[in-house]
Amino acid sequence: MPELPEVETVRRGIIPLLEGRALSRVIQRRDTLRIPLPENFADRLTGRRIDKITRRAKYLLFALDQGETLICHLGMSGKMTLVARAGRETPDIFAKHDHVILENDQGDLVIFNDPRRFGLMTLCATEELDQHRLFCQMGPEPLGNAFHSDYLFDKMRGKRSPVKTVLLDQRVVVGLGNIYVCEALYLAGISPLRPATDLDRETVERLVPIIRQVLARAIEAGGSTLKDYARVDGELGYFQHEFKVYGREGEACHTTGCDHSIVRIPQSGRSTFYCPACQD
Repeated sequence: MPELPEVETVRRGIIPLLEGRALSRVIQRRDTLRIPLPENFADRLTGRRIDKITRRAKYLLFALDQGETLICHLGMSGKMTLVARAGRETPDIFAKHDHVILENDQGDLVIFNDPRRFGLMTLCATEELDQHRLFCQMGPEPLGNAFHSDYLFDKMRGKRSPVKTVLLDQRVVVGLGNIYVCEALYLAGISPLRPATDLDRETVERLVPIIRQVLARAIEAGGSTLKDYARVDGELGYFQHEFKVYGREGEACHTTGCDHSIVRIPQSGRSTFYCPACQD
């Protein structure tokens, strides 16, 4: 599933074609994805101007000029692809899994393709976004000002759950997926098995900026491509080439002087990768 850096990369990629532009045409090729598309979905979008494109956790938010917001989640395999008008030879021939096509007032296309249909698109009154069921229990953004060491230390106090499980809890902090939690915990020297309540303030103060740094570096690299993910221009992300632990089971630890190998364990239904010697 695309995580925060991948979704942020997509957001930045579609801004030039859609932000500030009207939708001259919307093609809806299915009635349902993970959930049914809203009634009169295409009609409600056609002619609307997209004033702003933002992100909340792993959701893309398209603020429309008439007071509604288009909410989009890429799911497990969803992607957005840009097709500029200049490069369109057969504009209305689409691939099997191209489910929603947004055409701007210059004739450029943004195509939402989702083979597994775990993504979603829905509409919500913009003023009610914070109360929407998808967002009402979400924690702060890890790159925002509300996420800081005092906040995280307070959230971890009294939690006997492993620190990795707590960091994946969207009620604590949003958008931190499995890849980037594994990487951040390695760089901070914290075992993913350690109970969250055992982290002292100094350790949390070390962890928070590392989380920010990992995410920022991943965004700069265009995200991580493991299976389906690609940027909106079709290029692959390349942060996977910088992984220290994720997906490296049995390989040597990168820490100088460490002669241990990276191990993989199941944890809360996911694979956790870490160095048992460097992370305590």
